[in-house]
Formats: sequence, C-alpha cells, structure tokens
Amino acid sequence: MTTIDTVDIAVIGAGLGGAAAAALLIDAGFDVHCFEQAPEFTRLGAGIHIGPNVMKIFRKIGLEDRLADIGAHPDFWFSRDGTTGEYLSRIPLGDHAKKEYGAPYITIHRGDLHAEQIDALPKNRVHFNHRLTEIEERDNDVLMTFANGRQIAARIVIGADGINSLLREKLLGKERPRYSGWIGHRALVNMDKLRASGLEFETCVKWWWEQSRHVMAYATKRDGSEYYYVTGVPVDNWPHEEGFVDSSREEMEAIFGGGHPMVQALIDATETVTKWPFWNRDPLNLWSRGRMCLLGDACHPMRPHMAQGACMAIEDAAVLTRCLTETGIGDYANAFDIYENTRRDRATKVQTISNANTWLKEPEDPAWVYAYDPMTATLG
Repeated sequence: MTTIDTVDIAVIGAGLGGAAAAALLIDAGFDVHCFEQAPEFTRLGAGIHIGPNVMKIFRKIGLEDRLADIGAHPDFWFSRDGTTGEYLSRIPLGDHAKKEYGAPYITIHRGDLHAEQIDALPKNRVHFNHRLTEIEERDNDVLMTFANGRQIAARIVIGADGINSLLREKLLGKERPRYSGWIGHRALVNMDKLRASGLEFETCVKWWWEQSRHVMAYATKRDGSEYYYVTGVPVDNWPHEEGFVDSSREEMEAIFGGGHPMVQALIDATETVTKWPFWNRDPLNLWSRGRMCLLGDACHPMRPHMAQGACMAIEDAAVLTRCLTETGIGDYANAFDIYENTRRDRATKVQTISNANTWLKEPEDPAWVYAYDPMTATLG
C-alpha cells in the first residue's frame, strides 16, 4: 500500500516564481514543500531583468544584496534605431531607480538568479524529479500523484508550473497555448570578439527596426564579463515540435545584417544561438478553484518584451503569501479571492503592453511598474 505524505501547502514548480513562493511562505511560517519535475538544478536560460518592484521582494527573502553583487546595474534603458543608432529613449535607472523606486534595477543571468533562490531554500523543502501526473481534489485536501510513484496530499496547491501547467489544465480544461506569431533568438556572445570591435557596448540597450523587430542586448554580470541578447522577430508559424531549436550567425546576419555597426559587432561575436517561439494565452477568467491556485506563466503568460514576465510571477508569489498570512490557511478561498482581485488588473496590463511590444521605445515614465511595492500594496 502506497504511503501518502501530507503537507499544508504544495508548490508545483521550482522555477523563479515557485521558488519565490516557497521562500516567502516558509518565511511567513507555513508548512510548504516545492515539487519540481527536473531531475536536478541546472543553470538554464540566459539573461533576465529584475526591476526594483521585485528587488523589494528579494530584500524580504534576504537575497537583494547578493543579487545586486552578481548582476549588472544599467544606468539607463536605451532604445535606439537599429540602422542609424539614433536614440529613441533614455530611461534612467541606476541611482535614479534606487532613489525614485526604492531598489536597484539589475540584469542578470537567469541561472545565477535561480541558483541563489534554490540555495536560499531548506534542502528538505525542495523535491526534484517530481513530475505531477495526476491531481484530485478531495473533501479536505488535494491528492497529487507524481511520475516517480510518490503521492502527496496537500491542504492547498499552488501551480507555478509554467505555460503548460497541469494545474491550469485541471481548472480550465485542456487547451494548447497559442503561437504568438513571434520568435526570439537568444545568445551569450563571445566577449573577446565583442571587445575586438573596439566599440563601447551599453549595459542595457534595445535596438529597433520596422514591424517592431528588435534586439535587446545587455550585460548579465556586474563586472561586464558576460553579454547577452534576445531578439523579437515576426514569423508566420513555428513548424518545430521542440521547445527551441538551434539558429546560426548566418540566420542572424540574414535578419539583422547591414544595421548599425554595434548590431553588426553583436552578430559577429555570436557563436551559439538558439531560437524560441513565443506562446500566448488570453487572460484567464479564473485564477483559482477550490484548493488550487495559479501564479506566473500558468496564469498570465506574456511575450518577454517588457522584461517583466518572471517579475510578475514573483510579485504574484509575494501578494499570495500576504493574502494567506492575513486569512490563515483555513480560509484559503478568501485568500485566493483577495489575491486575484489584487493582481488581475496589474498582471493583465503588463501582459497586454508586453505583447504589444511598445515598452520604453519612446520616452515614458515607468514608475507604475518599478515603484510598485508588492510587500505593501493595498490588498483587494
């Protein structure tokens, strides 16, 4: 007979949002366990932006200074014409962000960020090699079955399991995400080749062409030893079964060649580059049901053009923790309602603007995003 372990709160997925939820809930005194399908931690992904809105959450977790030491600190978000190099906007960050928004703005390797988050969690609370296969809500708990044969019963379950969330499917039925009509190329460039160009590369710059094609390029380490770019290119379809495929310097040249010398230098310094489809879902009509609740990409996936997708997941984690702290786990239904009421408008607005790909292309005040404090925002 299979032994069924019991926990108060199960977080499905130990990505950036799930790891943040686990850390915050543990800090708040809850009995929390996080279940991740990957067999072990690996340094996945590439660059990511963490705005002051989320650095405030890492302050609460105790990671703000550590991440600030690792990541790069752009003084500006520059937007530039990809052909002429003309500056379209200069959005102040750096010391301005600390003063005006209450925390630094950093760009960092996603794997470095994730490693710090996982290291900050008690080892006995994170369970790798746990791929959720079945979920059944019962009178007093939710029974989860994992591919390794283990069964866990939890009083509530938080789905931080990404755009293909099994929890989302359980709440809303099977529905494949929709291809957005866009792909992105991702590459960490060869720093020796980049320096050999003799050009001075800005810490954070987005190069723009017609049809909103773009290359977002930025440093991912404070010492400038790593530089990364991600593109956005409209493409009619994604014919591949895989989640991403290899691209090439030649493909980058075909799409972006003949542009500004700094863009050309980026292409020339490209050795390994992959391309990824961007998937979408419409805003969901519910974020929770019964004892199950969603956060992050499981609930509001977005194209990465605002550099706020992971930030929204971590904001979700902070607000959900505050709601459960206020109501107690016994009144989870009320907590979930307050959480959704607090988060829905903001997450939907960021999702909409991110998908439109207009963020900071022209001068604008980003305070509504960066000055927001999820630790003190009014709960709805």
